[in-house]
Amino acid sequence: MLPFYDQDHLTLRARVRDWAETYLFDKNEADVEERARQIVRQLGRETFLAHVTARVYGGARDQVQARDLCILREELARGDSLADTMLAMQALGSYPITLAGNQEQKERYLLPIARGDFIMAFALTEPEAGSDVASLTTRAVRHNGAFQLTGTKCFVSNAGIADSYIVFGSTNPQMRGKGISAFIVDSTAPGVIIKDKIALLSPHPIGVICFEDCIVPESNLIGAEGQGLRIAFQTLDLLRCTVGAAAVGFAQRALEEAILYSKRRRQFGHAIAQFQGVQFKLAEMAMGLEAARLLVYQAAWAHDTGVDDVKQKSSMAKLFATEAAQQIVDQALQIHGAIGLVAGSITERLYRDVRALRIYEGTSEIQKMIIARELLK
Repeated sequence: MLPFYDQDHLTLRARVRDWAETYLFDKNEADVEERARQIVRQLGRETFLAHVTARVYGGARDQVQARDLCILREELARGDSLADTMLAMQALGSYPITLAGNQEQKERYLLPIARGDFIMAFALTEPEAGSDVASLTTRAVRHNGAFQLTGTKCFVSNAGIADSYIVFGSTNPQMRGKGISAFIVDSTAPGVIIKDKIALLSPHPIGVICFEDCIVPESNLIGAEGQGLRIAFQTLDLLRCTVGAAAVGFAQRALEEAILYSKRRRQFGHAIAQFQGVQFKLAEMAMGLEAARLLVYQAAWAHDTGVDDVKQKSSMAKLFATEAAQQIVDQALQIHGAIGLVAGSITERLYRDVRALRIYEGTSEIQKMIIARELLK
């Protein structure tokens, strides 16, 4: 048992692991968008989504815990990357409301999110605003007691299936980052246009959304004007270590598959697990996985308990775990040899699934910048 979590966390892990092994392992035959919707409903029925909201709004605890989200993401990723993505997006899309939403917003959105009846999305990235989010060009102009939203968001997970989007737009362009505000935009609002759906290396619902003179009621502003970037960063601070947890889940499955295959596969009259070269690979994979897991749960514990260096710990966890998982999955495929390249095999799927983690929610390079900045304070 890791020192960073208690019996409640162990119970949650056992529940989600059992569910994932029963319902997720090797069940990837349905249409991606339909599977995504089904998974959200299932996560709601199993009360796993209750961990993305607070108890007063249908949640499992008084406050959202990073450790709960890490456990959920690790175990879901071990079973199916789409399940991990859908859990993550429900957390990413709801946490801005948890952080800064008013009472009406929380009651309207958080309760159905916790039940799995409502799908959320987080629209921050733009064609010319990725790591430099302060340069976003989406505009929100006051108009007749509302806001007129105009702009384009890309790489929006759940584009086309979400019921609502958390959208970041500038209400005061001269202030750059300090002029960005956050809005809840319902998918049925006039002017919300799904411009394109994108096919990625590891499939999940994702696309480009245009807002063409989209009228957003003032009541859908989250917090005050100009607080959007702070809300976005605080949300990413919570979710960053959970990306590392997803990486741990992928790496765990890869190590398990490599061990099983190395015991079964025979060459030169012996199981390849008896060869020192394979044993060294397995040892290094296990060591990297354990180090990644410790960093992830230390960062999650730091977030939940409020220690001073949360930002640095989260960036270290995300950076190390995602880089380590890439190496572990690669070595698992190497142990499998040519059969690991076969489309549809577990190792081939893991190889595709793990790559995006080093990019989204802050690239590895951005994490190094954050770590260095914290060190030099």
